[in-house]
Amino acid sequence: MASQEVEVLVVGAGQAGIAMSEHLSERGITHLVLERDRIAERWRTMRWDSLVANGPAWHDRFPGLEFSGLEPGDFASKEQVADYFEAYAAKIDAPVRCGVEVVSVRRKAGAPGFHIQTSDGDLDARYVVAATGPFQKAVIPAVVPEKAGLVQMHSSSYRNPDQLPDGGVLVVGAGSSGVQIAAEIQRSGRQVYLSVGPHDRPPRSYRGRDFCWWLGVLGMWDASTPPQGAEHVTIAVSGADGGRTVDFRELADGGIKLVGRTESFEDGTVRFAGDLRVNIANGDAHYLGLLDEADAYVERNGLDLPEEPEARMVRPDPDSLTDPILELDLAGAGIRSIIWATGFVQDYSWLQVDAFDEKGKPRQQRGVSSEPGVYFLGLPWQSRRGSSFIWGVWHDAKYVAEQISIQRSYLAHNEQHALVGSAPAAVQAAVPAGVAG
Repeated sequence: MASQEVEVLVVGAGQAGIAMSEHLSERGITHLVLERDRIAERWRTMRWDSLVANGPAWHDRFPGLEFSGLEPGDFASKEQVADYFEAYAAKIDAPVRCGVEVVSVRRKAGAPGFHIQTSDGDLDARYVVAATGPFQKAVIPAVVPEKAGLVQMHSSSYRNPDQLPDGGVLVVGAGSSGVQIAAEIQRSGRQVYLSVGPHDRPPRSYRGRDFCWWLGVLGMWDASTPPQGAEHVTIAVSGADGGRTVDFRELADGGIKLVGRTESFEDGTVRFAGDLRVNIANGDAHYLGLLDEADAYVERNGLDLPEEPEARMVRPDPDSLTDPILELDLAGAGIRSIIWATGFVQDYSWLQVDAFDEKGKPRQQRGVSSEPGVYFLGLPWQSRRGSSFIWGVWHDAKYVAEQISIQRSYLAHNEQHALVGSAPAAVQAAVPAGVAG
């Protein structure tokens, strides 16, 4: 790519970058989207083989295109999601260049805008949108050393049980990823231990409506900040097997052994926190609380939705709750693999501007950075609870595009004012009132 100038550079062509491109195009703002791999690459290569979207097809999409070949209540596979974004990019004629990595972004000295180094040449841009999303760098806690002789991998590297050695598996993390991976490995015939931390556990559906619908009508998707102390609490929900409510007691009945948070490792033994019962109880309280709010909404609005008393039935506590495992000799238990479903951290090392706090987190409000001309998109809780979800990022992109449009109008006014101010007096007199400001 030869050195060039663009008005807006969008970095990343996942769901955030494609949404950003659509809203910029609608406003006639010229831009370029750079993607180091393929469109929606992480859906293809950083997910396990059997992954499906956590929301139904009617919900987890952009407004301008439905999923091809899926019923509204179906859950798209990871390949179908990636194909969807490729189709969407083609539909809106998004100016995406794949196979180009952004190496650095720096503010230009003595001139407006930014200078960008890429793997295919340099360019300049007036505005930069970081649309790389929240899943950038996998996190594996430094608990079990490599010399322990176990196969250890992050959930983003896991594909299927066949890549694991024979023997038991410890899955650390019981959000959407950990729960689905643990269940799949258990079905393959291996003994699985699942380390369960704090979590929210919504019903997959209730009274004939998916939980995505309930969170919408109850206003929960639009919550602007997470509850205090719950900033990093994961959501245990799944679209696997056609969509079923995650029930840890049911997983235990199926043979999975539940343990608390993984705390430490010494001499071949893993030690777990004694918080399993509390974590399960808090997840149950969240689940039942959402059912209560849904029932109140039905009564308040006079809706004819079928009652579902069986949704409140609780299975008996498994042995792992009544007699918790606090430490485990991995070799004695036959465990030869650990899957760390422990999330990601953001990596903006390429964005070398004053837009981050002391912890490296973006300083931003609804995607507008503290560094003029820099914008973020796809961050968790960027404007609301739904910001990092497919539909939520589309709405956030609309707001960011509006802010860029506003800044362009100020620049245009400044350029008009400078042009008129430098013109001869006779020309200035001919300019209509108001143009020069």
